[in-house]
Amino acid sequence: MTIRLTRAALPALALSALALSGCSASEPAAEAEDADFGELSVQLSWIKNEEFAGEYFADSEGYYEEAGFSSVNLVPGPSTGVAELAGGTVDVAINDAVSAGAAVANEGAPITIIGTTLQKNPFTVLSLADGAGIATPADLVGKRIGVQDSNRSLFSAFLAANGIDEDELEIVPVQYDPAPLVNGEVDGFIAYLTNEAISVEMLGLETANLPFADNGMPFVAETFSVSHDTLATEREKLKAFLVAEIRGWQDALDDPDEGARLALEEYGADLGLDPDKTLAGMIATNELIVTDETESNGLFTISEELQEQTVESLARAGIELEASDLFDLSLLEEVYEENPDLLG
Repeated sequence: MTIRLTRAALPALALSALALSGCSASEPAAEAEDADFGELSVQLSWIKNEEFAGEYFADSEGYYEEAGFSSVNLVPGPSTGVAELAGGTVDVAINDAVSAGAAVANEGAPITIIGTTLQKNPFTVLSLADGAGIATPADLVGKRIGVQDSNRSLFSAFLAANGIDEDELEIVPVQYDPAPLVNGEVDGFIAYLTNEAISVEMLGLETANLPFADNGMPFVAETFSVSHDTLATEREKLKAFLVAEIRGWQDALDDPDEGARLALEEYGADLGLDPDKTLAGMIATNELIVTDETESNGLFTISEELQEQTVESLARAGIELEASDLFDLSLLEEVYEENPDLLG
């Protein structure tokens, strides 16, 4: 999901490197049926697991083709996609507001977020229910928290958002395997609700979670980023892509079992994915996609309030920008105006 801030450092890219359910049957606007956009490349933020089930549906069900694409290349990550966008090797990058925001604010990267899959980011402080049982920010005080180097600044921002001084707890450097939590070496562990939290539960251990999104650090993830040039010159192509994506993710929400199967048996068949974890991850991912706002306004939309909450969260991590520097939702507005059936 995203570049994996739990697995790769926040980007410090040099400028030189940048040279809803029940609607899966809805059809795109008639004029899109005759379009010919040729090939499309999408940089995925992570490996081809269940996180991209919507893309798998869009591809396997022919939604990309119906939208006017001769083929769609889903490029596996991990990657922020920023360099690929600037280099013109991909048309769209799936990343997250932190990665994209850091590139825009710190390096002047010419990229824009045009929508998001996840309304809530999946970061959490994971703990064992019969151990520390960290359920509120106050529970962090006096605890040993395992934090990966790549997540250090993000966790500092999380503490600041909750009025907790770093001196009030012990930060323990860890890698990405939650074994230190399971072994009792730490009381809490920075994880994904859609990944490590599931891995620990599958060991038969009851867990507790302190989600960032619900505790002072809301920001969108699995965002669709494009270059300024593509946004300016290929709007119809991007709109066609969004139509296919919406249809694909409507299917993924309707049928998580099939989404898991596509990851296991087709798109990620060579990865040796665990069937139980893949299905659990699919369900957990879906729970971060649908909100009251997306049910009213459509998938991928980002309300003005959530845009502001996102940039405020980024500011706590030292990433200073305005919502208009990072987001342009005009394409989605046009998509839903032209394809009202997609709203469901």
